[in-house]
Amino acid sequence: MSPSKKKAEKKAAKKSTTRTDELKKLDKKAAKKAAKKAEKKKAEQKKVEKKAEKLAAAGFCVQPSQRAKVSVRDIDPRSTPGFDGDKAAGQELLALQSERLSELQERLWAAHSGRVPGRRAGRSVLLVVQGMDTSGKGGIMRHVVGVVDPQGVDITAFKAPTEEEKSHHFLWRVRPHQPEPGMIGVFDRSHYEDVLIHRVHGWADDEEIAKRYRSIKTFEKEMADDGVIVLKVMLHISKDKQWERLFERLQREDKHWKFAVSDLTERRRWDDYMDAYDAAIAATSTRTAPWHIIPADRKWYARLAVQNLLIQALEDIDPQWPKARFDVEKAKQRMLDEPGHPLVDDATGATEK
Repeated sequence: MSPSKKKAEKKAAKKSTTRTDELKKLDKKAAKKAAKKAEKKKAEQKKVEKKAEKLAAAGFCVQPSQRAKVSVRDIDPRSTPGFDGDKAAGQELLALQSERLSELQERLWAAHSGRVPGRRAGRSVLLVVQGMDTSGKGGIMRHVVGVVDPQGVDITAFKAPTEEEKSHHFLWRVRPHQPEPGMIGVFDRSHYEDVLIHRVHGWADDEEIAKRYRSIKTFEKEMADDGVIVLKVMLHISKDKQWERLFERLQREDKHWKFAVSDLTERRRWDDYMDAYDAAIAATSTRTAPWHIIPADRKWYARLAVQNLLIQALEDIDPQWPKARFDVEKAKQRMLDEPGHPLVDDATGATEK
């Protein structure tokens, strides 16, 4: 072997050793930084969990064994079960927990990356949001669901059915919106509208209503069997608070678009709607898809309560970051071998300070 070739090989070997040593240093530095960040995050999370501890045990859930005895009328819409702080404290906790919710949702999304579309294997969450007009459904979309990555969320707002939808079974328009694995699905109003309104207006008799309840329970059981956590919340607002919010819409030009004269007509049937909600909860609060009645006169509290339910659901799934499908060390070496990159000076092989 010629002296020049030996010299080149020696230089290449030295460079390779230097790069390997530098990579080890970089990995060690990154691991130390990550550990410090994780420790700080764990300490912060502990504080948040302590503040939310009572909220988690507040008992919004209507257990199947109690569903026939529960009435929305027995729950004070202005109450804040499990939380003894004021509005400012509630808003602070909502902001603090937003980071946790966002991370859990990202992990759920990431854990199912690369899946085959249409294949049901995996976990997801469906948040069903029901409530009278002005109960705060839009606020839940903006302030709770709105903090997570929109790629992993599918929000469906169910309006009055079209003529085509009416020609099919009432769940026909709902089934395609079952969340895919890795997703958080949200129903802004839902398949329950086709039971509640029909009952209140007398568009279906008792036999048909009972039949629809059975169809709903079967549908929700099928989703649970597919790995979907079904969270059903009824935002419980008082009639007086609804009056205040409707009147505010009339007083503000920027709220006129939200007002509908039909809302005033439906207010006359308030007691009928409360009866309908009681009946729906009694018929469909099951072990796999229980109802949660959320006091909603205080918007900040309702948002906090729903956020907490979502966090609990995602923590039950406990999604993990997926393992790399490539050789991480080789990828690092390729980047370090790239001339003029920010971390290592190409001429000396020394890590930049």
